Amino acid sequence: MNFVKAIVAAGLVAVSTSAFAADITGAGSTFIFPVLSKWADAYKKESGSGVNYQSIGSGAGIKQIQAKTVTFGATDAPLKADQLEKDGLAQWPMIMGAIVPVVNIDGVKAGDMALDGDTLAKIYLGTITKWDDPAIKKLNPKLNLPSAAISVVHRADGSGTTFNFTDYLSKVSADWKSKVGSGTAVEWPVGVGAKGNEGVSGNIGQAKNTIGYVEYAYAKQNKLTYTALVNKAGKTIEPTNEAFQAAASNADWANAPGYYLILTDQPGDKSWPIVASTFILMHKDATDKVASQEALKFFKFAFEKGGKMAEELDYIPMPESVVKQIEKTWSAEIKS
Repeated sequence: MNFVKAIVAAGLVAVSTSAFAADITGAGSTFIFPVLSKWADAYKKESGSGVNYQSIGSGAGIKQIQAKTVTFGATDAPLKADQLEKDGLAQWPMIMGAIVPVVNIDGVKAGDMALDGDTLAKIYLGTITKWDDPAIKKLNPKLNLPSAAISVVHRADGSGTTFNFTDYLSKVSADWKSKVGSGTAVEWPVGVGAKGNEGVSGNIGQAKNTIGYVEYAYAKQNKLTYTALVNKAGKTIEPTNEAFQAAASNADWANAPGYYLILTDQPGDKSWPIVASTFILMHKDATDKVASQEALKFFKFAFEKGGKMAEELDYIPMPESVVKQIEKTWSAEIKS
């Protein structure tokens, strides 16, 4: 994570030291943080404009854009069309990525362990409490699992990562849907909370016999042990770009009002079950038109030149056809 923090720090310094650089401010999703930071660094070098982004969670990002304290908000839990209308906001998907369960168990390496949705839900419900539970052993007959209590970690802040994770659990477990449900923040039956993908990553990395969920880039950068998952088609799948793309290929953005679309539990033999999008929120009629215009230039740059950077961090760029649709949305809705 140090390189990401360095990139952001460089961007912030650039904003404060250049009298001519436009100040683009944003806040929200920790899910998008690694790739947004990479885009910001490249955009600064090309344009001279810096991006000051606060990685504080989707819930807080929505509140900041609603309060007009930032140029844009970023959320992994999209707002529905009626809420967008009420707040005078435009919304579009910026990038897609994946959420992965991560564990810290002696002798278990990345991809060694497989879980299915029902078992994962029962762990988070607190009905499966030990790693050698018969349900986990049945899925992992070759693993020597300890008879140790499972320490559950979840997000403590309002989080789009939590929204997508709990949306998935609600789709695969009737018990989870009726007892907990989905949302950016839920009443967790068990576990300890940690702030941001960064906090969950740190907690899992330091404590044995833990399980959590993070954006895949964080798992990869922090060398966390991700699990495989059994998808909707009944296939055991590891998190790979191919698996993320397979799930994303089913997205019908053209027919989603306000681009409201959830990509969890998609069909297909090769689909990873928990794919998510980060959405950008901007005011249609912003007070600071200059900052609004500069933000759109930054996002246009990210769409045109940021695809490879995104793929290097295991995100899924938006398809070109969707980008064209989004640019039409900008022209039609945002006065800048």
